[in-house]
Amino acid sequence: MQSMNISLPDPLKQFVDGQVSQGRYSSASEYVRELIRADEKRKAEEQLEAKLLEGLNTAESELTPSDWSAIRAEALARMQARKKTS
Repeated sequence: MQSMNISLPDPLKQFVDGQVSQGRYSSASEYVRELIRADEKRKAEEQLEAKLLEGLNTAESELTPSDWSAIRAEALARMQARKKTS
């Protein structure tokens, strides 16, 4: 595992320390890793949604909004399953 040093203003450092002291995370590193994972997930979901909407908006698409919802739900479930095995 690689190390990374970051600088935070005092209010942000205090916030992170508060999250750790409340027992939500075992360390500041764990908190930052969780934030990064959440950001990765959000970006992947945005990319998936953009691609699905692009497909829906093409003339060749016969997908309905309910089709899109089902595909999106299945894709998100697969992403969750993949993250659990990582």
